[in-house]
Amino acid sequence: MRKVVTFEELKPLFKDGMTLMIGGFLANGTPEKLIDLLIELNVKDLTIIANDTSFPDRGIGRLVVAGLVKKVITSHIGTNPVTGKLMNEGKIEVELVPQGTLAERIRAYGAGLGGILTPTGVGTMVEEGKQKITVNGKEYLLELPLGADIALIRGSIVDEFGNIYYKGTTRNFNPIMALAAKTVIVEAEKIVKVGEIKPEDVMTPGVLVDYIVKGGEGDDN
Repeated sequence: MRKVVTFEELKPLFKDGMTLMIGGFLANGTPEKLIDLLIELNVKDLTIIANDTSFPDRGIGRLVVAGLVKKVITSHIGTNPVTGKLMNEGKIEVELVPQGTLAERIRAYGAGLGGILTPTGVGTMVEEGKQKITVNGKEYLLELPLGADIALIRGSIVDEFGNIYYKGTTRNFNPIMALAAKTVIVEAEKIVKVGEIKPEDVMTPGVLVDYIVKGGEGDDN
């Protein structure tokens, strides 16, 4: 199967109302050219699962500003005032999830688990509407897995099979999101032949990746 494709070939995959996971931490490790594609396609009513909504002019924030997002499931929105404004106006739904819980909910989906137990949020508004379970006399919240239709991730070096190496902190949420979506698309800074990445440097195995597109060179670290 040929995994390296053009952005044009990806267009039929995106539909209104989809749930997308997008890697990155304040746009560090976010696939900006795939964000460009979503804006070009003008796909609407998206549910975005991500660490944050970045800034108005970078990463996921550009989707929010473009009015393409119906809901975000994220750990914080403080760096993007547009997200907060739209939330207060009732134009976008925001589900705030503690960062560690967000990561583990994504990981749980990838591992095929029914959820995770965490003490984070017990006794706060985070527990509203959630099941509490007592283990050895301690209360935990049952947090349910998070999956997506498509995961959009970014890799520093990607071989033609989809094995991925992430440079520095660009790794962040990208590897766990590659486990938690029906379709995984990686935007690669550099594409190499199979075998050019040392096996011990592979951080996401190619078996998880469906499509690879060539992105721009980044300066993230």
